[in-house]
Amino acid sequence: MADSTAHQPTADRPRIGLLVNPIAGLGGPVGLKGTDGPAAARALALGAQPQAGHRVALALRTVADRWPADSATPVVVTVRGAMGSSAVPPGLETQLLDEAPEDPSAGADTTRLAAALVAAGVDLLLFAGGDGTARDVYQGVGQTVTVLGLPAGVKMQSDVFAASPTAAGELVVAVLTGRSRGTREADVLDLDEEAYRHAAIAPLLLGSLIVPAAPQVQGRKSPSPPTEATAVAGIAADVVDGFEVGRGYILGPGTTTRAIAREAGIAKTLIGVDALLWTDAGGQLLLADARADQLEALVRRQPSSIVLTPIGGQGSLLGRGNQQLSPGVLRSVGREGLIVVAAPAKLDALAGRPLFVDTGDTELDLALAGHMQVVTGYHERTVMPVVAA
Repeated sequence: MADSTAHQPTADRPRIGLLVNPIAGLGGPVGLKGTDGPAAARALALGAQPQAGHRVALALRTVADRWPADSATPVVVTVRGAMGSSAVPPGLETQLLDEAPEDPSAGADTTRLAAALVAAGVDLLLFAGGDGTARDVYQGVGQTVTVLGLPAGVKMQSDVFAASPTAAGELVVAVLTGRSRGTREADVLDLDEEAYRHAAIAPLLLGSLIVPAAPQVQGRKSPSPPTEATAVAGIAADVVDGFEVGRGYILGPGTTTRAIAREAGIAKTLIGVDALLWTDAGGQLLLADARADQLEALVRRQPSSIVLTPIGGQGSLLGRGNQQLSPGVLRSVGREGLIVVAAPAKLDALAGRPLFVDTGDTELDLALAGHMQVVTGYHERTVMPVVAA
């Protein structure tokens, strides 16, 4: 933790406003689809570990490492504790607001403190969380300051987030040293988590924030068009034709993987992760709406593959909405055990951008990077670049 200094930062030093949602992402690995309301306590009871602070520290270490030696170093303006200063690594000066969050903190604290940071005169507001945190920030600041989301939540459909903590750090440096390409309006979307847990996906457009106009900011999630139905049916038939008797298959979230489950003869949770065993008689459901610890136990005892599809409009393959596929699960299965599926229209919508992975494990992300074959129809394949976000 970086200690706040007694003196006031000089006016010519860049000022980074920082807010952290300390419970962001807790629900992902344990299959809760979010962390609003009582879900945080339930996630902790299931063994979830907070990750938001770690991801903020990684971003800010990137800022410190990449900051030009001939420029005045930035000051991080934040609050004391888990919503701010606890995540600031040594080497960056902090200035603490007089205001403080409640204990435990809530969305109203994010809204109130975001407004206080803008009033304190920050040049860029960096926040860590998911769509719910973006909603709270929007309610506090509107379009009065440039904002950048650091992805740490379960739901991240809004296009206000950097692709990864490292990308966020690089972009902060670019913005504050004048090397960015200006700004744009980005949509803030959010879902009703209770409806989402019951597979009702109805995102609401709540407003827009001003974000850096840069490729490091992810795109907004786009729905699958109805014209994909034929391609998805072909993908499902192709993938199931390739299933091996005695092997486990973990199916990530999505409509394409749900079609594969249907072809295999099992029910699929649309927004959860499920696992089946392929037998001479067809698919046998092993896990429905599985948690990371359940999947880790499965892949230790059962040779397995993972079937997953990227998020439309974003290109996220791992780390958005499928955090149940933990680094432990992925390392056990290996890169060769990944079966990537996507209808051609979903890949075309990326307009040449690569797929990306952001598992929270930098070494693993680099190991997964490269080119991957994607099943796009019955006996149809394409090769896509995959990058560490």
